[in-house]
Amino acid sequence: MTRFLVVLDADSTLIEDEVIELLADAAGSRPEVQAVTERAMRGELDFAESLVERVKTLAGLPTSVFADVGRLIRPTPGVHELIAGLHAHGSRVGVVSGGFHELLDPLAGLLALDHWRANRLEVSDGRLTGGLVGPIIDAEAKAAALREWAAADGIALARTVAVGDGANDLRMMDQAGLSIAFNAKPLVKAGADVVIDVCDLSQVLPVLGLRG
Repeated sequence: MTRFLVVLDADSTLIEDEVIELLADAAGSRPEVQAVTERAMRGELDFAESLVERVKTLAGLPTSVFADVGRLIRPTPGVHELIAGLHAHGSRVGVVSGGFHELLDPLAGLLALDHWRANRLEVSDGRLTGGLVGPIIDAEAKAAALREWAAADGIALARTVAVGDGANDLRMMDQAGLSIAFNAKPLVKAGADVVIDVCDLSQVLPVLGLRG
Protein backbone atom coordinates (compact mmCIF):
# COMPACT_ATOMS: atom_id res chain seq x y z
CA MET A 1 0.00 0.00 0.00
CA THR A 2 1.36 3.41 -1.01
CA ARG A 3 1.39 5.75 1.97
CA PHE A 4 1.37 9.53 1.71
CA LEU A 5 1.83 12.35 4.18
CA VAL A 6 -0.48 15.20 3.20
CA VAL A 7 0.23 18.51 4.94
CA LEU A 8 -2.31 21.29 4.60
CA ASP A 9 -2.30 24.96 5.40
CA ALA A 10 -5.17 25.91 7.74
CA ASP A 11 -6.72 29.30 6.95
CA SER A 12 -8.47 29.32 3.54
CA THR A 13 -7.34 25.72 2.95
CA LEU A 14 -8.40 23.36 5.77
CA ILE A 15 -11.02 25.92 6.76
CA GLU A 16 -12.81 28.58 4.73
CA ASP A 17 -11.99 31.34 7.18
CA GLU A 18 -9.01 33.48 8.17
CA VAL A 19 -9.10 32.95 11.93
CA ILE A 20 -7.22 36.12 12.78
CA GLU A 21 -9.91 38.08 10.95
CA LEU A 22 -12.63 36.41 13.05
CA LEU A 23 -10.67 37.36 16.17
CA ALA A 24 -10.24 40.87 14.78
CA ASP A 25 -14.03 41.13 14.35
CA ALA A 26 -14.33 40.65 18.10
CA ALA A 27 -11.64 43.28 18.68
CA GLY A 28 -13.05 45.75 16.14
CA SER A 29 -9.81 45.69 14.15
CA ARG A 30 -10.80 43.64 11.07
CA PRO A 31 -10.10 46.30 8.38
CA GLU A 32 -6.61 46.88 9.70
CA VAL A 33 -5.88 43.16 10.04
CA GLN A 34 -7.35 42.30 6.64
CA ALA A 35 -5.14 44.83 4.86
CA VAL A 36 -2.00 43.42 6.47
CA THR A 37 -3.10 39.82 5.78
CA GLU A 38 -3.55 40.49 2.08
CA ARG A 39 -0.12 42.10 1.77
CA ALA A 40 1.49 39.15 3.58
CA MET A 41 -0.31 36.54 1.45
CA ARG A 42 0.88 38.27 -1.72
CA GLY A 43 4.45 38.10 -0.45
CA GLU A 44 4.80 41.86 -0.04
CA LEU A 45 5.39 41.68 3.73
CA ASP A 46 7.49 39.40 5.90
CA PHE A 47 5.05 36.98 7.50
CA ALA A 48 6.49 37.10 11.02
CA GLU A 49 6.43 40.89 11.13
CA SER A 50 2.92 41.02 9.72
CA LEU A 51 1.69 38.45 12.24
CA VAL A 52 3.11 40.42 15.15
CA GLU A 53 1.46 43.57 13.79
CA ARG A 54 -1.93 41.88 13.45
CA VAL A 55 -1.85 40.15 16.83
CA LYS A 56 -1.17 43.47 18.57
CA THR A 57 -4.66 44.59 17.53
CA LEU A 58 -6.18 41.73 19.58
CA ALA A 59 -4.89 42.99 22.94
CA GLY A 60 -7.53 42.99 25.64
CA LEU A 61 -9.81 40.30 24.20
CA PRO A 62 -11.02 37.79 26.84
CA THR A 63 -10.03 34.14 26.37
CA SER A 64 -13.75 33.33 25.98
CA VAL A 65 -13.29 34.64 22.42
CA PHE A 66 -11.70 31.31 21.47
CA ALA A 67 -14.95 29.41 22.01
CA ASP A 68 -16.96 32.17 20.34
CA VAL A 69 -14.75 32.17 17.25
CA GLY A 70 -14.49 28.38 17.23
CA ARG A 71 -18.23 28.17 16.63
CA LEU A 72 -17.87 30.37 13.54
CA ILE A 73 -15.14 28.34 11.82
CA ARG A 74 -16.28 26.51 8.67
CA PRO A 75 -14.28 23.44 7.59
CA THR A 76 -13.71 23.49 3.83
CA PRO A 77 -16.08 21.24 1.83
CA GLY A 78 -14.56 17.82 1.21
CA VAL A 79 -12.20 17.92 4.18
CA HIS A 80 -13.83 15.00 6.00
CA GLU A 81 -13.84 12.92 2.80
CA LEU A 82 -10.17 13.77 2.16
CA ILE A 83 -9.02 12.78 5.63
CA ALA A 84 -11.12 9.60 5.71
CA GLY A 85 -9.85 8.64 2.25
CA LEU A 86 -6.23 9.18 3.23
CA HIS A 87 -6.57 7.24 6.49
CA ALA A 88 -8.32 4.37 4.66
CA HIS A 89 -5.17 3.99 2.55
CA GLY A 90 -2.78 4.13 5.52
CA SER A 91 -1.74 7.70 4.85
CA ARG A 92 -1.20 10.48 7.36
CA VAL A 93 -2.54 14.04 7.55
CA GLY A 94 -0.93 17.10 9.08
CA VAL A 95 -1.91 20.76 9.33
CA VAL A 96 0.61 23.53 9.83
CA SER A 97 -0.86 26.93 10.42
CA GLY A 98 0.16 30.54 10.60
CA GLY A 99 -2.91 30.80 12.83
CA PHE A 100 -3.28 29.73 16.43
CA HIS A 101 -3.26 26.54 18.52
CA GLU A 102 -6.14 27.89 20.58
CA LEU A 103 -8.43 27.48 17.54
CA LEU A 104 -6.67 24.61 15.76
CA ASP A 105 -6.51 22.19 18.71
CA PRO A 106 -10.30 21.60 18.91
CA LEU A 107 -10.47 21.23 15.11
CA ALA A 108 -7.64 18.71 15.13
CA GLY A 109 -9.66 16.46 17.41
CA LEU A 110 -12.84 16.80 15.38
CA LEU A 111 -11.06 16.09 12.09
CA ALA A 112 -8.79 13.30 13.41
CA LEU A 113 -5.58 14.98 12.29
CA ASP A 114 -2.35 13.06 12.86
CA HIS A 115 -0.15 16.15 13.25
CA TRP A 116 -0.74 19.85 13.74
CA ARG A 117 1.27 22.92 14.61
CA ALA A 118 0.42 26.63 14.94
CA ASN A 119 1.31 29.82 16.78
CA ARG A 120 0.35 30.47 20.41
CA LEU A 121 -1.25 33.65 21.69
CA GLU A 122 0.01 35.15 24.93
CA VAL A 123 -2.59 35.39 27.68
CA SER A 124 -2.42 37.14 31.04
CA ASP A 125 -5.22 37.35 33.63
CA GLY A 126 -7.71 35.82 31.20
CA ARG A 127 -7.06 38.30 28.39
CA LEU A 128 -4.91 38.39 25.26
CA THR A 129 -1.86 40.61 25.69
CA GLY A 130 -1.42 41.27 21.98
CA GLY A 131 1.74 39.15 22.00
CA LEU A 132 2.80 35.64 20.99
CA VAL A 133 4.49 32.82 22.89
CA GLY A 134 7.18 30.63 21.37
CA PRO A 135 8.52 30.42 17.81
CA ILE A 136 6.48 31.92 14.99
CA ILE A 137 5.20 29.44 12.43
CA ASP A 138 6.48 31.10 9.28
CA ALA A 139 7.31 29.67 5.86
CA GLU A 140 10.49 27.93 7.06
CA ALA A 141 8.72 26.48 10.11
CA LYS A 142 6.04 25.03 7.81
CA ALA A 143 8.70 23.36 5.67
CA ALA A 144 10.43 22.04 8.79
CA ALA A 145 7.17 20.54 10.07
CA LEU A 146 6.64 18.65 6.82
CA ARG A 147 10.16 17.21 7.00
CA GLU A 148 9.83 16.34 10.68
CA TRP A 149 6.47 14.61 10.33
CA ALA A 150 7.60 12.65 7.26
CA ALA A 151 10.61 11.35 9.21
CA ALA A 152 8.46 10.49 12.23
CA ASP A 153 5.98 8.57 10.04
CA GLY A 154 8.67 6.80 8.01
CA ILE A 155 7.41 8.38 4.77
CA ALA A 156 9.91 9.50 2.13
CA LEU A 157 9.78 13.17 1.15
CA ALA A 158 8.93 12.01 -2.37
CA ARG A 159 5.62 10.71 -0.95
CA THR A 160 4.73 13.96 0.78
CA VAL A 161 2.07 16.36 -0.49
CA ALA A 162 1.76 20.03 0.51
CA VAL A 163 -1.53 21.86 -0.01
CA GLY A 164 -1.70 25.63 0.41
CA ASP A 165 -2.88 28.95 -0.94
CA GLY A 166 -0.49 31.73 0.11
CA ALA A 167 3.12 32.89 -0.05
CA ASN A 168 3.74 31.48 3.43
CA ASP A 169 3.18 27.96 2.00
CA LEU A 170 5.77 28.16 -0.79
CA ARG A 171 8.76 26.70 1.09
CA MET A 172 6.66 23.80 2.36
CA MET A 173 5.43 23.21 -1.18
CA ASP A 174 9.01 23.27 -2.48
CA GLN A 175 10.00 20.57 0.04
CA ALA A 176 7.13 18.23 -0.78
CA GLY A 177 7.15 15.54 -3.41
CA LEU A 178 3.95 17.06 -4.82
CA SER A 179 2.67 20.61 -4.33
CA ILE A 180 -1.01 21.52 -4.73
CA ALA A 181 -2.24 25.11 -4.99
CA PHE A 182 -5.76 25.19 -3.53
CA ASN A 183 -7.85 28.26 -4.42
CA ALA A 184 -4.50 29.97 -4.34
CA LYS A 185 -2.90 33.31 -5.03
CA PRO A 186 -1.33 33.64 -8.54
CA LEU A 187 2.19 33.44 -7.10
CA VAL A 188 1.39 30.06 -5.53
CA LYS A 189 -0.38 28.68 -8.60
CA ALA A 190 2.66 29.54 -10.70
CA GLY A 191 4.95 27.43 -8.52
CA ALA A 192 2.67 24.46 -7.85
CA ASP A 193 2.65 21.04 -9.51
CA VAL A 194 -1.16 20.88 -9.46
CA VAL A 195 -3.80 23.62 -9.23
CA ILE A 196 -7.26 22.96 -7.72
CA ASP A 197 -9.63 25.88 -8.24
CA VAL A 198 -12.82 24.39 -6.81
CA CYS A 199 -13.60 24.68 -3.11
CA ASP A 200 -13.57 20.92 -2.46
CA LEU A 201 -10.62 19.30 -0.68
CA SER A 202 -11.75 15.81 -1.68
CA GLN A 203 -10.39 16.69 -5.15
CA VAL A 204 -6.94 15.96 -3.73
CA LEU A 205 -7.80 12.24 -3.60
CA PRO A 206 -7.96 11.61 -7.38
CA VAL A 207 -4.70 13.56 -7.80
CA LEU A 208 -3.10 10.89 -5.57
CA GLY A 209 -4.84 8.02 -7.36
CA LEU A 210 -6.96 7.29 -4.29
CA ARG A 211 -10.31 7.91 -5.97
CA GLY A 212 -11.51 7.49 -9.53
